Amino acid sequence: MRSITRPFAIAGLLAIAACAAPQKMPAPPPLTEAPRGPVAANPLDSDQPNYMRLPGLPDGTPVRVGIILPFGSSSAPTRALAQSMMKAAQLAMFDAGNRSVLLMTADEGNGGAGAAIAAQQLLAQGAEVIVGPLFGPSVSAVAPIARDRGVPVLAFSTEKNVAGNGAYLLSFLPQNEVRRVVSYAAANGHRQFAALIPQSTYGDVTLPAFQDAVATAHGAVTDVERYPANAGAVSGPSKAVAQSGADAVLIAQGGVMLRAIAPTLSLDGMTRDKVKLLGTGLWDDDPALMRESALQGSWYAAPAPNADAQFVAKYRGTFGTAPAQLASLAYDAVALVALLSPGTPYHRFTTAALMDPNGFAGVNGIFRFNADGTSERGLAVLEMTGNGPVVVSPAPTTFLRAAF
Repeated sequence: MRSITRPFAIAGLLAIAACAAPQKMPAPPPLTEAPRGPVAANPLDSDQPNYMRLPGLPDGTPVRVGIILPFGSSSAPTRALAQSMMKAAQLAMFDAGNRSVLLMTADEGNGGAGAAIAAQQLLAQGAEVIVGPLFGPSVSAVAPIARDRGVPVLAFSTEKNVAGNGAYLLSFLPQNEVRRVVSYAAANGHRQFAALIPQSTYGDVTLPAFQDAVATAHGAVTDVERYPANAGAVSGPSKAVAQSGADAVLIAQGGVMLRAIAPTLSLDGMTRDKVKLLGTGLWDDDPALMRESALQGSWYAAPAPNADAQFVAKYRGTFGTAPAQLASLAYDAVALVALLSPGTPYHRFTTAALMDPNGFAGVNGIFRFNADGTSERGLAVLEMTGNGPVVVSPAPTTFLRAAF
């Protein structure tokens, strides 16, 4: 697909009052050795006359940020998501107050080859860092091209296998949520864990995360049942889990299927006074769940409630509509770039800077990057009640002594 570049600069756009942007967190004990990034064969290591410039920018080398999103996707909802993420990126640029930031955009299209062309275009214009793309295959296409030039990629995919070697995922990964809620359950006396996990890509990611989390918490897995995406097919797996002797059950599901599974477990003897039901971020922002009595008293992990309220209000006040659910990730990416931008051009977005073990404070709470390129996030644990979720374990505000 043909890529269209649309540069954005400070000049000509309305300034916006500041709202919370990523900030560096208090420092833990120093590392013995700074993390090292991939070796670039053809690094972009200095400013060049042919790189993108716009009138109205301050003297010196601009902070060129390449943004790859699916502006030309064949899916209308995906195109709308891309536009909302782009607006959030612009909001972060103005909130940061760095007039040297230059946003250069290119089209991910439907992913893959289109994203690769977009990356080549942005690198030819001098991008020091790439924000995006959105989809896993696009990250796989972009990452080696950026790595060859020594340019990091801050992507939004939830596919863990595309992270690493210069590609960092800002996305909300179910691994974080499973680890947090299992750890909290274990700390509150639960030792026998079972799980109901869908036969889906999400389930394929959740299953090893569940097994690892239970092992880390020194618990035991009594049973794991997989089920197809069919509400009529949950009775057998639910009965097997109910007979497993578990005192905590992870249900890696949300929506209608969750509302079918919970009462089935209760009918099979897993009442809420005997067994703690556990969930992931799929349980968040679903008002219907509070009306399901079998779920009351259950726990799930998610960002702190209303953590993004300031961002949502600022976005709505600026653009006249609510942001898309993932728009905050684009805000955090550009705000992080602005935070790290002081220093020598083409030598400022280093692996050591991006992998600061202190982490950063973003729209939805603290986060930091792991050695494998995935992100670790500070999450709350919430209890489902008839009046909605209630925080039973607040989201941490520092990675010092944080237990996830």
